[in-house]
Amino acid sequence: MRTYKIAAIPGDGIGKEVVGAGLEVLKTCAARDGGFALNVTHFDWSSERYKKTGALMPADGVETLKSYDAILFGAVGAPDVPDHVTLWGLRLAICQSLDQYANVRPTRILNGIQSPLRDVRPQDIDWVIIRENSEGEYSGHGGRSHRGSNIEVATEVSIFTRAGVERIMRFAFDMARSRPRKLLTVVTKSNAQRFGMVLWDEVARQVAAEYPDVACDKMLVDAMTARMVLQPASLDTIVATNLHADILSDLAAALTGSIGLAPTANLNPERRFPSMFEPIHGSAPDIAGKGIANPIGAIWAGALMLSHFGHQDLHDRIVAGIERVVSGGKVRTPDLGGKASTADMMKAVASEI
Repeated sequence: MRTYKIAAIPGDGIGKEVVGAGLEVLKTCAARDGGFALNVTHFDWSSERYKKTGALMPADGVETLKSYDAILFGAVGAPDVPDHVTLWGLRLAICQSLDQYANVRPTRILNGIQSPLRDVRPQDIDWVIIRENSEGEYSGHGGRSHRGSNIEVATEVSIFTRAGVERIMRFAFDMARSRPRKLLTVVTKSNAQRFGMVLWDEVARQVAAEYPDVACDKMLVDAMTARMVLQPASLDTIVATNLHADILSDLAAALTGSIGLAPTANLNPERRFPSMFEPIHGSAPDIAGKGIANPIGAIWAGALMLSHFGHQDLHDRIVAGIERVVSGGKVRTPDLGGKASTADMMKAVASEI
């Protein structure tokens, strides 16, 4: 029996509640299947730690994580700590240092969930959004000078490398090839951003030539938002830059009924470093501590982790359990129109498994 070492980082706000729920479902799955076990280490890396020590995680935090098989992450962000401090101090510090360059966000309308789009069927939104996760608009290059003066300057530099663009394009084309429709949409903004985004387009065309079995089209990011709303069934696999996919994937989650349902995987595809799995929602300080956060995103993230380990059957079992719970309509958290607690939802999914 394989034992997987898992680093659990609940972080801030509702992250503390949903990571616990996700782990309980994983433990239920392990007990039922008997083919694997989890050795979980919990880390208190968070905004609270920052306020006490001046750092969200210790200086050797990334080195510590390298000894684990995977990371289960909750959320980061607190009202009394600047957002750029929390994001760069924890989540981005982990993703970039562990070269988790492929962010994968499956997007589906689960059975029983009503999309806010009129007359859209569950089969009309079944997408995978691939986000370049290591460079682009979130490269971290730039600075400020003459602070506080009337000639203050701030720069935020987007960096696109041929190596970085090519590897995410190959990953996206491989993903599209693995899906029944073999369809990839490349999102860009090369009409206005004439250097980095033009390179993005050129590399996409070059890689596409190696995948003649994959249909590929290109969309400007602003037009893409309209297509997602008006023609969702025309999409399947989507690849976009760090910023563009960050925004589009939140829109995608809302179109499926609730951002609380959506998971994401931050992958190091070559497996030189551990990958990280998380719900896409934030720390939601307005409901933190109330026990009503939707844990489905974290539970599904745990399922993605099992798929990454090679247990696709267990991933499918968990997602099927989620669908049976939400389609039944009896156990739903407030974001889905119900009154269930986080624990109620977790127990219902665990029971289905």
